[in-house]
Amino acid sequence: MKYTDVEPGHKDEVPWSDSLTAYDKEHFKTYMKFLDASADDASYEEMAQVILGLDSAEEPVRARKAARSHLDRANWMVTTGYKELFA
Repeated sequence: MKYTDVEPGHKDEVPWSDSLTAYDKEHFKTYMKFLDASADDASYEEMAQVILGLDSAEEPVRARKAARSHLDRANWMVTTGYKELFA
């Protein structure tokens, strides 16, 4: 994968809300990386390693959970959350 600039401050699980959060705004770029990686058929393990900087071999459960949480929120952002940006 091509994403090598890991951003600091990621949580293992994205704080979920029915509205945009400060975390969403701070990590919007990260969400876009997850969408790109998913479109490239990257595994959760690859996404966790490259985008979040988590070692999926050393912490497979944590890495998968974190990647899935961020990808789920990224998908929410492009289907629902973005509407708040233009309201």
